[in-house]
Amino acid sequence: MQQTARTVVIHENGGPEILRIEDRPLGDPGPGEVRIRHHACGLNFIDVYQRSGLYPLELPHALGMEAAGVVEAVGEGVTHLIPGQRAAYAAGPSGAYSEARVMPAAQVCPLPEGISFRTAAAMMLKGMTVEYLFHRTTPLRRGDTVLFHAAAGGVGLIACQWAKSEGITLIGTAGTDEKCSLAQFNGAAHCINYRTEDFVQRVAEITGGKGVDVVMDSIGADTFEGSLNCLKPLGMMISFGNASGPVPPVDLGMLAQRGSLKVTRPTLFTHISDHAVCQAMARRLFGKVEGREVKIHVDQEFPLDQVAEAHSALEARQTTGSTILVP
Repeated sequence: MQQTARTVVIHENGGPEILRIEDRPLGDPGPGEVRIRHHACGLNFIDVYQRSGLYPLELPHALGMEAAGVVEAVGEGVTHLIPGQRAAYAAGPSGAYSEARVMPAAQVCPLPEGISFRTAAAMMLKGMTVEYLFHRTTPLRRGDTVLFHAAAGGVGLIACQWAKSEGITLIGTAGTDEKCSLAQFNGAAHCINYRTEDFVQRVAEITGGKGVDVVMDSIGADTFEGSLNCLKPLGMMISFGNASGPVPPVDLGMLAQRGSLKVTRPTLFTHISDHAVCQAMARRLFGKVEGREVKIHVDQEFPLDQVAEAHSALEARQTTGSTILVP
């Protein structure tokens, strides 16, 4: 009798109500693949984008990009993992919202004993995103100033701590005073409530009119232009998400007028496509967590059956820190 695994699948694009749980066949790993039994799965905005159709998938398709668990079997040619080993990943193809799966092994990372499955599932995609933002996108040095939107979210709380650990001044934004306090508790030097304050004006006040070296913006349409106005000349705008919708087309001449600004739109998956780079990024993240420079906040936990409720909470910005699903 063939093994199956409960898996969250979409057959069409739409709201959280379209998410379905199905029993899907679970075979043996082929060359370069691994079969992993999940103990916890991570929830991320990319999952929402794929569900809604902003990031198109060939349908029907399983969802989820991040999980942690135990390796059950490895295929031919896989040398960095063995059966029975603890492991975690943030990688495609989608399908992490499941009890178990077979997937490419290259981006699955050995998980240190000192990090729980729950923590790992909450941090791989978000933590490696922060790793490339601070170490691979543009040079950042101790004493630089960064504006980080959504500073009390899953990526944001890691970024606040990461910045503090590296001597970088992080100015955060968030939608409530409580979220601002949370960001500052986690290392943000300042946090601006964008619902009650003009973040462009406040950044100018905080920086003495100089602006920031870098903006890290996962919000997208709502904050893009204001973010450009917060940069000092030759500053770098890193647009790495679309929580409020995609950024409209940009007139490159506008960048010249604002002081020869730079703009980039990176993704985690470009960075981790190289096996060695992916493993190095994970090791740096694990080191930050094991060294207690970064604490992962798992503030919401849902059983897999309640995946629709989890998506609704994330989209309504009712969450802080990270959210996990438990198969």
